[in-house]
Amino acid sequence: MKHFFWFAAFFILLFAGDRLGGYFLQRQVDGSQFRYSRLYGGRAACDILLVGNSRGLTFYQPYMEEKTGNSTFNLSYNGLPMDLANALIEDYVDQYPPPKMLLIDITICDRTNDELLTGFLAYSTYSPRLSALIRTKQAKIWWAGRVSSLFRFNNEIFQRALYYRSRSDADWLLDRVISPKLAASAAENAYDLEPQPYLVQQLAASVRAAQAKGVAVHLVIGPYFPGFQVKNLDQFKSAVEEATGLTVYDYRAALPDPSLFGDYMHANKNGAMRYIDLLLGDGVLKAGD
Repeated sequence: MKHFFWFAAFFILLFAGDRLGGYFLQRQVDGSQFRYSRLYGGRAACDILLVGNSRGLTFYQPYMEEKTGNSTFNLSYNGLPMDLANALIEDYVDQYPPPKMLLIDITICDRTNDELLTGFLAYSTYSPRLSALIRTKQAKIWWAGRVSSLFRFNNEIFQRALYYRSRSDADWLLDRVISPKLAASAAENAYDLEPQPYLVQQLAASVRAAQAKGVAVHLVIGPYFPGFQVKNLDQFKSAVEEATGLTVYDYRAALPDPSLFGDYMHANKNGAMRYIDLLLGDGVLKAGD
């Protein structure tokens, strides 16, 4: 009986420590300037909502705001898949006044990323959509997050939230020039984009959700390094246009200057500003709208 009480006391202390530690870490997340903390903390109202994977970070917010006179909020993240983005977008349009525009880089539909879903456990308590998606795709991880509060913070997303605890993430994009060696090998490093019908349908769902709130939706393909080939991109573009009923503005070859890129897939800061100038020139973005 004595051993039973010791074990009971141990597990009670373990449970209490887990919950107390989880509460403390959740407070750090909630107070962060990181984009998803702001989204679920009521601090993300904007005129232009931006969405993409790492290529969506090329929507360089300080310059876009300067040139358009509109506020921006960027949901993009490295490797963000469209099913996760759809949950974030639908949460956004449910919780905030409708933005004037939703701008999505459609290459977010090129792959699933169920592993990344686990990083959003810290936000799942604020979003039934996130919680349901994680439970569907990563059931064991979802249950582990229910059993242990601390487990929800053992991931990259939490580390990002800490990094941006007291700084803005609006300037988060590459600020380097691609190396001459890498630039010279562009033609030898083609990328096989594999269209994902499931993700295209998730994109279509996001478009419908935004349009139902009166939001103008524009779809784009951001610039790739000159000479870098992305296979199946035309097929993918057509599938997106058919599913959404929208024209995709195609900027894959819009920046012929190699110095405007940090690597094959991502424009650097100078390239991002040039890209935004093109969006403005073509009326995808509008100054003072």
